[in-house]
Amino acid sequence: MNTSVAIDNQHREEAIEQAHSPISETKAIRSTSTKEKPNYELLAAQLDEIKADIKRKVGAEDAAYIRRIILVQRICEWSGRILLMLGFIQPLLWVAGVLSLATAKILDNMEIGHNVMHGQYDWMNDKHINSKGYEWDIACDGASWNRVHNYEHHTYTNIIGKDRDFGYGLLRLSNDFRWRVKNLWQFATYIVLSVLFQWGVSYHEMAAERVFFGKKKDNRKNQITHNELKKRFFSKGARQLVKDYVLFPLLAGPLFLWVFTGNLIANLLRNLWTSTIIFCGHFTGDVETFKQEDCVNETRGQWYYRQALGSSNIKGGNLFHVLTGHLSFQIEHHLFPDIPARRYREMAPKVKAVFEEHGMHYNTGGFLKQYASVLKRIIRYSFP
Repeated sequence: MNTSVAIDNQHREEAIEQAHSPISETKAIRSTSTKEKPNYELLAAQLDEIKADIKRKVGAEDAAYIRRIILVQRICEWSGRILLMLGFIQPLLWVAGVLSLATAKILDNMEIGHNVMHGQYDWMNDKHINSKGYEWDIACDGASWNRVHNYEHHTYTNIIGKDRDFGYGLLRLSNDFRWRVKNLWQFATYIVLSVLFQWGVSYHEMAAERVFFGKKKDNRKNQITHNELKKRFFSKGARQLVKDYVLFPLLAGPLFLWVFTGNLIANLLRNLWTSTIIFCGHFTGDVETFKQEDCVNETRGQWYYRQALGSSNIKGGNLFHVLTGHLSFQIEHHLFPDIPARRYREMAPKVKAVFEEHGMHYNTGGFLKQYASVLKRIIRYSFP
C-alpha cells in the first residue's frame, strides 16, 4: 500500500469514528436560540437507546438492500448508456436514456456512495462496499469528501469558523458573517453552484485551503499537502471528464454528439438534484448556528442538541427518500451518521417524540416548503 492510500484510509477511519462523537478538544453549548435548553444527559440517553435498538436489528436485510440498490444502479446506468445510442431511432429513447443515466448517478452519489463512505456498511466486511475503498461517480475525490464533510462537517456541524460546509465559503447564510457587496448577487452564485455542483464539491477543500488563491488561515492544520490536493483534484476530475465526454461518446461513433449531450444533461440533472436536497437538509430558515467558544468540552447530549438544531428533514414517499439517499432524514443522519440510512425512517418517529418531550423543534416539512425556505434564506442574507 502506498503512502497516500494509507493516509486516505486513516482519514476515512477517523471520520467514521469522530463524526458521531462530541467535540473532545473544544462551557455549555449556546445556539442562536433563546429557548430553554433540554436535559442534555437525558437527551443523550434517550437518543443512544434509539440508536442501540436499531443497531441490534442491522444485519442481513440491510446487506441485501444495499446490494439490491447497487444492482438497480448498474442496470440504470447501462440501460441509460444504451438508450442514448438508440436515440436516432426514436428521440424518446434518448430522453429515457438521459433520465436513466441521471437516476444511476443520483443513486450512486446519494444512496450508495455517500452512505457507504460514512461506514454504514463496513460491518459487512465486503471488499467493495466499504468506506476505505469506495470511490463514487462524481468529480469530488472520495478522500477529500471524507476529510471536509464526513469529519469536519459532521463533527463541527454549523459551528462558525469550524464547519466549512456552512455556506461553502460562497454564500452568506447568517449574521455570523460580515456582509460584502458580492452577497448582493449570491442568488446567482447559488444557481451557478447548483449547476456545477460536483465541481463545487470537488474544489471545496482546495478553496478552503487557499491552494490557488488567497492567504492560508493560520489556524488550519494541514492533513494533506497542497501538491497532493492538486494531484488528486485534477486526476479525479480528468477521469470523470474523459469517461463521460470522450470515451463513451467515441464508442458511439457517429452518435458522438447524442451521447455527449446526453451525458452532459444527466450530470446536470444529478447536480441540480443533489445540491437541492443537500441545501434543504442544511440551510432552511429554522436551522441554527453556533459559536466556537460555546462548544468547548460539549457533552454528548449537547452534541446531539447541536446536530438537531443544525438540520432539517423533507417529507416524501419511499422512492423520494431512496433518491435523496435518505438525506431527507437529515436530522437522523446528523445524529446517527454510521447507521444504515434506510433505517432513518424507522428512527424518525422516535426521535421526533424525544424532541417533543424536551421542547425541541423537529424541523420537517414538504419539499416545496423546505426549498422555499432555503431560497428565502439565501435572498434574505444577500442584504445587510
